[in-house]
Amino acid sequence: MYDYIQGKIIENTPAYAVIESNNIGFFINISIGTYSLLNEKKEAKLYIHQVIREDAHLLFGFFEKTEREMFLQLISVSGVGANTARVILSSLSVEEVKKAITAGEVNILKSVKGIGAKSAQRIIVDLRDKVTKIDTTDDIFADKDNTIKIEALSALVMLGFVKKQIEKVLDKVLLEEQNITVEELVKKSLKLL
Repeated sequence: MYDYIQGKIIENTPAYAVIESNNIGFFINISIGTYSLLNEKKEAKLYIHQVIREDAHLLFGFFEKTEREMFLQLISVSGVGANTARVILSSLSVEEVKKAITAGEVNILKSVKGIGAKSAQRIIVDLRDKVTKIDTTDDIFADKDNTIKIEALSALVMLGFVKKQIEKVLDKVLLEEQNITVEELVKKSLKLL
């Protein structure tokens, strides 16, 4: 099983990318989200899921691990294949899929081409408890204070606080004070929690 393929981007289309690694060109099926993140890049690292069928060996690539995790959850649902999961992730972001599943929003999933009411309901029922484990906070920590924020978040989660509450409080404290240590951030956040 492959974990990722890193190399030169030979071709990048909304449906697939060709990545050359060690003089081998890998044809990798991708979502539109991954396509847009690869645009203008000369090299890339794609996290891979390999699908082996009787008639084909297919590679599906993802720019971020969270997208691959969501893809794996989606294909675990009966009736949702790899291409359908890719269409879902091309139509909606990982965060949007997660919110639709946790909130039971059948209409959001039904808006994706090829997903009917029954499939949308099955996805929600099968994945409601599982998708909460997929951490989609990668984008939140894209700023330079990411390590301080991540350390403070994990410390407060270990203390038993709810992650969403913690994130709001951390953002508030970090807006007020830019140069802050992890310890100070945790102490100030505890006062607000």
